[in-house]
Amino acid sequence: MSMLEGKVAIVTGAGGGIGREIALAMALAGAKVVVNDIGASLTGLGESSATPGEGTKAIIEQRGGVAVTDTNSVAEWDSAKRIVATAIEAFGRVDIVVNNAGILRDQIFHKMTPEEWRAVIDVHLNGGFYVSRAAAEHFRAQGAGAYVHMTSTSGLVGNFGQANYAAAKLGIVALSKSIALDMQRFGVRSNCIAPFAWSRMTSSIPAETPEQQARVEKLKRMTPEKNAPLAVFLASDAASNVTGQVFAARNNEIFLFSQPRPVRSLHRGEGWTPELIAEQAMPALRAGFLPLDRSPDVFSWDPV
Repeated sequence: MSMLEGKVAIVTGAGGGIGREIALAMALAGAKVVVNDIGASLTGLGESSATPGEGTKAIIEQRGGVAVTDTNSVAEWDSAKRIVATAIEAFGRVDIVVNNAGILRDQIFHKMTPEEWRAVIDVHLNGGFYVSRAAAEHFRAQGAGAYVHMTSTSGLVGNFGQANYAAAKLGIVALSKSIALDMQRFGVRSNCIAPFAWSRMTSSIPAETPEQQARVEKLKRMTPEKNAPLAVFLASDAASNVTGQVFAARNNEIFLFSQPRPVRSLHRGEGWTPELIAEQAMPALRAGFLPLDRSPDVFSWDPV
């Protein structure tokens, strides 16, 4: 029996890239798939088209799978509810939600407009909440369900010119952890993946300096389908004891990310003044600081 046999999965942003590969892999693993994609450009601007989602659906059907398309936006509550309704109307249930839809409006922080900020937050963070919340009642009623959210090293580690994207992606980690805590008693799990892959979402990375060019060349070797097996596993019953975690897939490697926790502490029985913090506490705590240069380098990690 396939890992997702009998299950229904919603994959947002499934018209191409990582979302398409996850949708294809879930269908291959036996799931019926709602292929959600509004068919917009990378920035979310311009005319929408059903073509990307239809392309994914056609591939699934050619391989013997079952899928329907949905072109509702994740960025509004009513349309997010319609995405879940598509699954219920087509297949009678929903078991898996993959929050993958995303856009970019890259801009250096001091030039970023409120519109550029809101557009990215609305799709990534609000969209993740809306679709997850719309599915939550069904998950709760059936006593089971799995969320897989796409985060990013832009949020986990940092990046230039992506304050909106980084804030949304780190917010998704907190959202996932909160879902995991709130819905564990209902048999519902929630995890994150930070995907490494060359796609529309990474094609805007600068490649001007030799260092940047080397980084981009490494990324180009990381194809989107390498993230799909991890997503299928996290959505399956085989991951019934895995929740609240942050993973990454890099080619043939799988990472588990640490989550924020105290790394150093200093106690003074009489309490602290600002002057004593400067003189005593900060010199001791500074040894635990990470440098402000995208460290640790996400390309320097070695497999176990």
